[in-house]
Amino acid sequence: MLPQEVIRRKRDGASLTTGEVREFISGLTKGTISEGQVAAFAMAVFFRGMSAEEAVGLTLAMRDSGTVLHWDVPGPVVDKHSTGGVGDNISLMLAPMLAACGCYVPMISGRGLGHTGGTLDKLDSIPGYVSQPELALFRKVVREAGCAIIGQTADLAPADKRLYGIRDVTATVESVPLITASILSKKLAAGLQHLVLDVKTGSGAFMATREEAEALAQSLVSVANGAGLKTSALITDMDEPLASCAGNALEVAHACGFLLGRIRNSRVHAITVGLGAELLLSAGLAPSHDDAVAQLERSLETGEAVERFNRMVEALGGPADFAGNCDTHLAAAPVIRPVYADDDGTVAAIRTRDLGLAVIELGGGRRTASDVIDHRVGLSQLLGKNFIADANTPLCLIHAADEAGFARAAAIVKSAYTIGGGVAETPPVLARIGPA
Repeated sequence: MLPQEVIRRKRDGASLTTGEVREFISGLTKGTISEGQVAAFAMAVFFRGMSAEEAVGLTLAMRDSGTVLHWDVPGPVVDKHSTGGVGDNISLMLAPMLAACGCYVPMISGRGLGHTGGTLDKLDSIPGYVSQPELALFRKVVREAGCAIIGQTADLAPADKRLYGIRDVTATVESVPLITASILSKKLAAGLQHLVLDVKTGSGAFMATREEAEALAQSLVSVANGAGLKTSALITDMDEPLASCAGNALEVAHACGFLLGRIRNSRVHAITVGLGAELLLSAGLAPSHDDAVAQLERSLETGEAVERFNRMVEALGGPADFAGNCDTHLAAAPVIRPVYADDDGTVAAIRTRDLGLAVIELGGGRRTASDVIDHRVGLSQLLGKNFIADANTPLCLIHAADEAGFARAAAIVKSAYTIGGGVAETPPVLARIGPA
């Protein structure tokens, strides 16, 4: 098979056979296909799309490019995945909450993609945390702590790891079949039994419109269930930052505060519990939605969830007392100052994607795949819609490495906010997509 012929056929709108897709992915994995050819393939798929059969074939080929795990644990193996947003740190709280409810959560996460923060980048801000352990350690931590959040090892879906990095820097992120295959290849390789998807929509999401988000959710749910993985999805709002912060160490600190009961942002709480309830019901660990919610709430109230989080962090090389003392363990930026709106008034709209770009401008994200991230920087105390900005209430605090970075980020933040009258509240969970 000539890779350029596969690229040409997809460029011209032809449907690729399962064999063609599998051979191309094999070449990608072995390194016999160049980065330029991979980028061209991704761009062709971006413009021409893929049929359901092609998407399933791509997903399974990427799954089979490495090891597929099997678990011998006394409970259901579950996971959650988000399509990404600004201030979306839910995985950090949900995994230990589910572990406290009797689930086993082998969560394989990615790095930042485009304007969104990556769970793996957040965890890399924890001193000593091994975010890409050997499979033996990954298995051990899942069995003993009930959850482990790691990045892709060389053994798990290696084809996706290479394609993921190229998509990030070639403007091919927002492709439904590529997103579907990327997400599900890792989840299928992790040996899951149950999966819930958090598909974002709004100004900070890759799928900005409700229609785009629902199309992606339907694709994900259809392909996953077709591959034997019981899956549902929630469509959630990303028209404003989810947590009140954006940036790696800042979002980790926020997650610790949530698990300890010190922070209870209502939107974060609603989505976290909603996703968790989907999994407890799917796995048969709760007879009703209300019971599932009660179990998740109890994991927080009893401290079992934060205990599971600490056990995971310690087992993967981080400090044993991390959650309760995260402020002493996480590095702080040298410049931390507020930025104010030019006029007093109510926050009417937020170009949420721009806030993610502000974090990248500060050094908290990547412009190229090889960029080194500054985990200290970001935005905190972000105002949400319908909050009042005035001389005493800043739009946010900017955590910067230097004055020049602060100035660049401040300009982006100020332009991202529209100050005007109040707007109708948008519920955090907009819809549920289940298997057909």
